Amino acid sequence: MKITLAKWLLVILPVALFALAHADREERMAPGNWRNASRDAVGLAPDPATVSEAVVQVYAARAVRWRGYFGVHTWIAAKPTDAAEFTVYEVLSWGLRRRGTTVRVSNRAPDTRWYGNAPELLADLRGAGVDEVIARIEGAVDEYPYTGDYRVWPGPNSNTFTAFVLRAAPEVRADLPGNAIGKDYLGPTVFARSPSGTGLQFNVLGVLGVLVGAEEGLELNVLGLTFGLDPNQLSLKLPLAGRLGFGAGGVARALEPPAEETR
Repeated sequence: MKITLAKWLLVILPVALFALAHADREERMAPGNWRNASRDAVGLAPDPATVSEAVVQVYAARAVRWRGYFGVHTWIAAKPTDAAEFTVYEVLSWGLRRRGTTVRVSNRAPDTRWYGNAPELLADLRGAGVDEVIARIEGAVDEYPYTGDYRVWPGPNSNTFTAFVLRAAPEVRADLPGNAIGKDYLGPTVFARSPSGTGLQFNVLGVLGVLVGAEEGLELNVLGLTFGLDPNQLSLKLPLAGRLGFGAGGVARALEPPAEETR
């Protein structure tokens, strides 16, 4: 009996996803060279000593060890006006064991390598009015509902957190990559604003859904994997690869001044 590729995928894919869903417990305990990997900054963030304006940045980098073949870890960094350092907001699976919460708020450099993997800058918002955006980001961090729960697949995980917080700050307009597994996990909710704030999405427990947004384009979520088309950048969004095409260009943004200031 001839076995087609589609039939093989129907057998292998559920097994692989099940293993991915339960991998974080072993990952937290397993030793490896990743502990000694570089965490050096790569020069994508402004120096607070010379840049006084408020800044919000969003980053993604390949996840630690074998999970990096599947997806990325994302985080948000913010610096209020005249602040001496950035504050980085992210979710870490091992935080549950160490601190009793997955959410970590720190003052690490925002553009460091993620255990050897270089970060990609997804969004950069600066200027007047950004302090108000940062206040809403801080409020969303405090309201994140899954501080005691973490699953690599289908979520909630670090990408679920980033998407949740970004929905409170649509001015950032961050387009999370297709391999940010967990970004579409909405918990018991099935309808929500897209992470960029420019569209809407429907999703069932992070495993089946659709997203349409001016920033993201069109995305289909199938078993937690993203397949999409982004006409803004003439690119495809795919599992594992993230994006194929012309890539992200010109992430820097500034808030438009109020209408009375433009007259």
